[in-house]
Amino acid sequence: MELIHRRGAEWRLFLTALALTCMGVVMVYSASSVAAQAQFRDGAFFLKRQLVYAVIGIAAMSLTWNIHYIKLRRWTLPLLALTVLTVVMVLFPHIGRVAGGARRWLSLGGVFNFQPAELAKLSMILYLSNFLANRGARVREFGWGIVPPLVVFLILALAILKQPDLGSVLVLCLILFAMLFAGGARLGHILVVALAAIPGAAMAVLRESYRSSRLLAFLHPWKDPRGTGFHIIQSLLALGSGGLTGLGLGHSRQKFFYLPERHTDFIFAIIGEELGFVGAAAVVLLFVLLAVWGFRIASRMPDRYGALLVTGLTTMLVGQAALNIGVVSGAVPITGVPLPFVSFGGSSLVLSYVAIGILLNVSQYAHREHRMAAPPPIRKTAWHPALSRE
Repeated sequence: MELIHRRGAEWRLFLTALALTCMGVVMVYSASSVAAQAQFRDGAFFLKRQLVYAVIGIAAMSLTWNIHYIKLRRWTLPLLALTVLTVVMVLFPHIGRVAGGARRWLSLGGVFNFQPAELAKLSMILYLSNFLANRGARVREFGWGIVPPLVVFLILALAILKQPDLGSVLVLCLILFAMLFAGGARLGHILVVALAAIPGAAMAVLRESYRSSRLLAFLHPWKDPRGTGFHIIQSLLALGSGGLTGLGLGHSRQKFFYLPERHTDFIFAIIGEELGFVGAAAVVLLFVLLAVWGFRIASRMPDRYGALLVTGLTTMLVGQAALNIGVVSGAVPITGVPLPFVSFGGSSLVLSYVAIGILLNVSQYAHREHRMAAPPPIRKTAWHPALSRE
């Protein structure tokens, strides 16, 4: 049942995502062609796959756009159960695929690889939207108001940390706190939870030597320029060498096996190197527009569930982009988080377009702003009803 009269979708969201995808396709080819030629004898290997992922993503967007967002509530618990199952399954040998020392992917037919952590972000948003909408004002209670979401978060976070994938856990944490705040939870309760999470986060970093070395490299990258600091130093060199307008499309030096993960997590560094400050600023501007239009839709929703759903999806896309850009620019310690719509990878691209499809559907039921003429001034006469008490 439609809450209000159905209107046109906010197509600026799709156009923004499409612009980021087009830039991503071009930059994936530019950043990966050298490595793809050396490894697969095909310089367009990653380009072809990214184009396929983009087509699948847009098809998935078309599907979710035509599903009324209220109907998603009935799929919340089944999808959450499937997510928990997949994030656990990926940990088992011969089921989860290992790459780069991490076991994060499930192989689909030996052709495509699926990352359950990406599905966990969407499942968490759907669960929190449904839970907080049902709780209403009771979310201000510390007990059953916010404890169930914390339990769900911990289950997903612990499984994802075992893969290991700290970056996805940080995105889940950002989604959790943003939606609790938007859902009306007391700020004091949120701060208590955040403070209680600090010892666990510190333990997760210090227990793994590579995480602690990344933290030290973030604080002092030049202390070990050929070791722990190599990655971030090469990223900063790429950004710095681009200048205002860049070295030119396809003229990156860092893609010649200097910068690791050049077409995935660190593709923003190649954008800065080849397209300069202008290209990097264009990417940032597109994500800013995505945030503005997304949160504007949330503020105009007539129902609590729709507003929370839009808030969570917008936070996921924009927050992940901010984290990725922060890592590439040296403002945040290195974590394996892709840049939505831009980085190479099927799971991230397809799930990002699923989010856009849901946003398009929700935007059709948001109120539109109407400019109303100012009411005429009331003349102060003795007989006017508003002045009858004088």
